[in-house]
Amino acid sequence: MKFLCLAYEEERVFTEMPHEEWLALREETLAYVEKLDREGILVDARPLRSATRAATLRVRDGRLTVTDGPFAETKEQLGGFFLIEAADLEEATRIASGWPSVRIGTIEVRPVDEELSTEQRY
Repeated sequence: MKFLCLAYEEERVFTEMPHEEWLALREETLAYVEKLDREGILVDARPLRSATRAATLRVRDGRLTVTDGPFAETKEQLGGFFLIEAADLEEATRIASGWPSVRIGTIEVRPVDEELSTEQRY
């Protein structure tokens, strides 16, 4: 079963982090990505650009509204994702807990449906 792991991080933490510390975290993350890939667990992983470069879209009453930045006013923003294969939520949670930035941010782990249900959305 596939699980999408969303990494929420505070940009400020990264921008204020000493460069050497950032490089060490980056290398640790790349090593974990490599390990998950070697084990056949990782489907894909990608970082996202700054939330300051985002746009949030809504269509209400036929009218499009575009807002700069993310929808939620929060300190932590979506910083990236990784898609993994795991037997169940418990295994997916164990795998996601090894992601290095979980120590300074939050990882949300959600099962991925293979198709959109005809019965109900959630």
